Amino acid sequence: MASPDLTLDSLSAQFPLTWPIPTPLRNPDLLTPKDIHREEDLLRNASSFRLWWTTIAAVRDSVVAEQKAAPASSLPTPLTSLIGPLSTPAARLGLQKLTYLYESALTHFPSSFKLWKAYLQMRCLYVFGRGSKPKRAGGRNKWADMKVLMEEEEFEFEQYQSGLDPVVGWSEWKSLIAVFERALMWLPTMPRIWLLYVNLFTHPQCPAPVQYTHARRTFDRALRTLPPSLHARIWPRYLLWAELKGGMTTVVIYRRFLAIDPSLTERYVSLLLHGKPGSELEEVGSDDEEPGVKTQFQLLRTRGAQNEVEPRPLEAAKLLLSLARKAARGEYTSPEGKSPYQLLGEWLDVCERFADEVGLEPEVADAERAAAKASKDKLAKDDAERSGKEIENQDGRPPRARHLDEDPANPSLLDVGRIVKEDGLAIYKDQAGRLWSGLATYWTKRGEFDRAQATFEEGIATVLTIRDFTQIFDAYAEFSESVVSALMDSLADPEEDEDEGALADTEKELDERMRKLEELMDRRPFLVNDVLIRRNPNDVQEWEKRVALWGDDDDKVAETYTQAMETINPRKATPNYHNIFVNFAKFYEQGGVTGTAVPDLDSARRVFEKGTKTPFRTVEELAEVWCEWAEMEIRNENYDEGIRVMQRATAIPKNTKISYHDQSLPVQARLFKSLKLWSYYVDLEESIGTVETTKRVYDQMLELRIANAQIIVNYAAFLEENKYFEESFKAYERGVEVFTYPISFEIWNSYLSKFVKRYGGTKLERARDLFEQALEKCPEKFCKPIFFMYAQLEEEHGLSKRAMKIYERASEVVADADKFEIFTVYIAKATENFGLPATRPIYERALEVLPNRQAAQMCLRFAALERKLGEIDRARAIYAHASQFCDPRVEPRFWTEWNSFEIETGSEDTFREMLRIKRSVQAQFNTAASYLVAKTENTKQGTLNEQDTASGAPLDAMAAAERATLDKPKGPSFVPAKQSLANAPAVADDEPSVPATNADEIQIDDEF
Repeated sequence: MASPDLTLDSLSAQFPLTWPIPTPLRNPDLLTPKDIHREEDLLRNASSFRLWWTTIAAVRDSVVAEQKAAPASSLPTPLTSLIGPLSTPAARLGLQKLTYLYESALTHFPSSFKLWKAYLQMRCLYVFGRGSKPKRAGGRNKWADMKVLMEEEEFEFEQYQSGLDPVVGWSEWKSLIAVFERALMWLPTMPRIWLLYVNLFTHPQCPAPVQYTHARRTFDRALRTLPPSLHARIWPRYLLWAELKGGMTTVVIYRRFLAIDPSLTERYVSLLLHGKPGSELEEVGSDDEEPGVKTQFQLLRTRGAQNEVEPRPLEAAKLLLSLARKAARGEYTSPEGKSPYQLLGEWLDVCERFADEVGLEPEVADAERAAAKASKDKLAKDDAERSGKEIENQDGRPPRARHLDEDPANPSLLDVGRIVKEDGLAIYKDQAGRLWSGLATYWTKRGEFDRAQATFEEGIATVLTIRDFTQIFDAYAEFSESVVSALMDSLADPEEDEDEGALADTEKELDERMRKLEELMDRRPFLVNDVLIRRNPNDVQEWEKRVALWGDDDDKVAETYTQAMETINPRKATPNYHNIFVNFAKFYEQGGVTGTAVPDLDSARRVFEKGTKTPFRTVEELAEVWCEWAEMEIRNENYDEGIRVMQRATAIPKNTKISYHDQSLPVQARLFKSLKLWSYYVDLEESIGTVETTKRVYDQMLELRIANAQIIVNYAAFLEENKYFEESFKAYERGVEVFTYPISFEIWNSYLSKFVKRYGGTKLERARDLFEQALEKCPEKFCKPIFFMYAQLEEEHGLSKRAMKIYERASEVVADADKFEIFTVYIAKATENFGLPATRPIYERALEVLPNRQAAQMCLRFAALERKLGEIDRARAIYAHASQFCDPRVEPRFWTEWNSFEIETGSEDTFREMLRIKRSVQAQFNTAASYLVAKTENTKQGTLNEQDTASGAPLDAMAAAERATLDKPKGPSFVPAKQSLANAPAVADDEPSVPATNADEIQIDDEF
């Protein structure tokens, strides 16, 4: 049991245990009779480091064993926690034994790093308590940047258990500090000794007298003593210690570090902006730690109010602004991977949050800008060389002004509006919405509502994208609604000392704010349209939408059209720019939007006149303007004026060799070759002009060589309609001279049909000449209609023999796909004129030139002809000839007809010959691909092979082998002469067994 009168003083009186240094003279318990032999060895071999090291290791092991075997401390638990590792007599005696040995060894080896390190670690163990570090994967990167080093150092902060109380064991703590000082006297350049030393200052139970000044001076001594290459091992622990202490200590130490390495500026900014150091980092957490688990360093942060740092938003804002400008110039790369815009956005967030602490007063900011402008104007008048050397920089302000914006030690406030415009809007044009909204929010936080509203209006009037506009407009609407809501609340709950005049002013202001809010909502479509037009002033569709937004306001519509014509660059305009002039002219013609005003044709003509002088991108747009002008005159029954307009538009210059597609020439110079313009002109002449004027317009088109095939056909049809038949045919001839095939085919087709219809057989030779001209250069795929027309002419008005020659000639010239039809008509006409026997040479020629499939069909017709004529042998020979083209599985109709033919007219021998040929042909086509094609064709046609569909009949040997080959790849590769029993149909038990036979097998007598 512990003594009841045990006090704090009696506990403190036990320390220090290690000072003066324990010796056997002062403490006889240090040595036992067993240790005499060891001491004699050490005296005899005092210079042997190995002996000293092994002795220390042996004593250390024995001390550990004695402590484990010793009984627990008899002190109460609260007192035990105060003494910590030295709560038992065995622990205190063990500390003295080890201290005695280490000190004796250091007397002989004062410069031994190994000995000092082990000694210091032993002393720290008895004072700090047992420490533990979290486990980490992989090795430590010695060349990492400071951000990574800080994270690793923070993660590896040691956690101690039951350390020595700083009040009870203050003398022991001082003794430990003295040992560190002695070690550094002998080994000042060993960073590991310094790190062990500074660990003392981050210990949770570090004594108060050494927590601040002594610790800071120790860190400074380490930086002065160690070479610069080793400073990276001290700074992380120094900065973390500064974060733990907070206040001006953090500010001063971080400023010193940032002077040599600005990579931790963002971390420093987070310290300046929050009440506790590193609160942002604490919220974000580390990727290496589990969610909800805090490191020892994070636990130390939350110990109490001593760690609080007073927010310093002005310094943080200037640091962020400096980083953003350097990143924009490429002089700084954020360790967090932030872009220059993100850094500027964080700066703007700081300005919004601490508007009064960061920004200048509006009047002061205006005065400074006016002074800077005056200075710039004055400098512009000075000598260029002198002004370039001394003062002016890129934005015209003295360099000192920009330096003050970035100097955190300078107390001058920031001109937020100027900085946002110069460093934000001038550089990050794609983020204008966020920047304008942030600037307006800044003015709102300062209570400058009029400036905030002006900022919103300026932002809406300058942004170029819908995204930015939406962002600003939503913020503007929210701001207006909040102001209205605040005014309504003030009216609903007025203050007691507020007079009626103030309430009336508030009501008036509320009415004005509500009116502006309603106007803002009504203006939204116009504001959106303004944004789109600013983004692309040459967007014709957006200008037309702007006209539609004005509705029935004629003055605004006319103003918008006029502004569009002045703003749009014709060479860069979107398609249909001519619609601006056309619709504007129709606006005057119809008497305004609603049609209530008096039509003003003179103004419409002036608009069209201006449109005809506009350098459009394409000739078609200019032609459209002229056509619409003429159309307007016709609608208002000014027919002569409409003709004069088209005559002006189609005026032919002296030089007619101008290329229509020459983009180097203006569209007005190429207008006379516009087919669209001439087509409208000729339609107008046909409608209200005379035949002569219309002919003249058509002739001009042909002379300019701009007419197409349709124009030729229309011209000829017009002449024919007005009984100018020969001139109509001349028009066709001019067309076929200009155009070649395939375009001239339609002209020839129409020409020949009209000529034959007009003259019939009266001008037969002329018609023949025309047909010969048409066929002279006609491609084979266009010949067939002309040959049919030619042959019909000869049949109706000429000689039958000439018609037959034409058909024979056609069978040689036309494309292969059309030859079957030609031969079919040829045979029909020959039968009609000369009888069946005359068709034999035609059939024979058809069989020579037609493709296989069509030749087979022609053979069936030829065989039917021979059968009608009684030539059975000739028909059978034709069937045999055609059989080589007909797969029995694809052309079952051919084989059915031949089978019927042999049954009706043949003998047993001829029938067997037919079957032999069938098997031979089937074997020729017997491939897997052909079989699949056959099945596909049969499925489409709804027919099946006779062998596959015979009811109750088994497959023949060849078909069965083919089927087995497809179904089973390892089936037989030969065709059996007899069917096997496996393929035979089922037979009843009472019926006699009949061997399976091949129905197509040829029976040969034994005598042969």
